[in-house]
Amino acid sequence: MPKRHASHRATIGMEVREMRYPVILTPDHEAGRFVAECPALPGCIGEGETVEEALANIREAIEACLEVMREHGDPISEPTDSLLATVEITA
Repeated sequence: MPKRHASHRATIGMEVREMRYPVILTPDHEAGRFVAECPALPGCIGEGETVEEALANIREAIEACLEVMREHGDPISEPTDSLLATVEITA
């Protein structure tokens, strides 16, 4: 699966900058959906029937999380670099 980032424009003073948040997409085979999580914002999750829908929903979730953080005066979480790896085990 390709590496995908959700993009967000943040306003700092009068400056607007684009922020790119890495997200992790996981298929939920039982539900027939994709779950998207943003490691930089714990608990920020989106889902959808397609990868595109999951990415659109996580983008909205990230924007909502950042808006709540601004409203509460919390520092805005900066995007983090993430590496995704697969580990083989014998079970």
